Amino acid sequence: MYTFTKIHPALFSSSLFLRRLLFSAFFLSNTITAAIPTQTSPKTIEVNFQYMGKDYHIQGNSINNTYVFNAGAKKKVSLSTLEWAPYIGQKICKQGWVQQLTVALLTSQGYEVTVSFYPWARTISMAEKGRVDILFPEYFIEPAAPSDVIKGTKRTDHLALSSPIPGGPIALLKRKDFKTPFKGELTVLKGERIGVVRGYQNTPEFDALMDSDFFHIDNSVDDLMNAIKLSKKRVDYIVGDPSVIFFSIKTGKHLPESIKKITANNIEVIDPPLQYNNLHYAVSKKNPEWKLLLQTLNKAIASFKKDGATQQIINDTKKQCNKLP
Repeated sequence: MYTFTKIHPALFSSSLFLRRLLFSAFFLSNTITAAIPTQTSPKTIEVNFQYMGKDYHIQGNSINNTYVFNAGAKKKVSLSTLEWAPYIGQKICKQGWVQQLTVALLTSQGYEVTVSFYPWARTISMAEKGRVDILFPEYFIEPAAPSDVIKGTKRTDHLALSSPIPGGPIALLKRKDFKTPFKGELTVLKGERIGVVRGYQNTPEFDALMDSDFFHIDNSVDDLMNAIKLSKKRVDYIVGDPSVIFFSIKTGKHLPESIKKITANNIEVIDPPLQYNNLHYAVSKKNPEWKLLLQTLNKAIASFKKDGATQQIINDTKKQCNKLP
């Protein structure tokens, strides 16, 4: 808001007034220019794959945290996701095999694909409120799981899960010097301090116990913060995908190398894992054509699996990005 002061007529003939007026104009011009947000240079991401005997070469361009693939296609689909390396991430090689597979599945069906990266809680909110068409990757959603976005409703009121794609194990981790009674039965951990990532689905049994306050739960914004809390004895267990947890420690950009080493060497996975979790796409039911989109996506998932394209994309991504597990 700008405030204009009433000017005495005698000041118009004053050189002092003119100097002040010119200075004010210069200052206002620079202030407005500085207030205009700048954009980073577009970044190109390539998705190359073979499907049904055809070679596909898809290019995506980005500004900031949003990536558009197959631009100009008549059909459009928008997705929200998170930083969840090594599966998916803006700054990892090829953005991870989950991003490669997702773009392949949807562009093969003729879509322009827009993928935006957000913190997980916002990723969920964007889909449940219908601001994007799909959130991914998602674990299985229990029918009774409550929505943290729209109170008094269930997550399945707003989202429909696709057929599964490959995923990974979910396990408990602890400090190496911490003795645990856990041998596979979660009920022995009543009242234990367990770190979780806010908004994550884990396993049906674990989440049901968590929702009933069976554990003493400590929420974090991501897996890296969870691991740091565990190492510093703020919690005694954390739950998650071990490959994600150790990758986040290894690549944590704000962590000194000495802290990374201490954190990684101080924690370990507890056997047995809680379960293997497939990954899914969660289609927003706010989209009027969500049933058609879900049907199209499931058809592509089944066809890619039968053709061998899914595993080929995973293998090619891991081979080309040898730092990924």
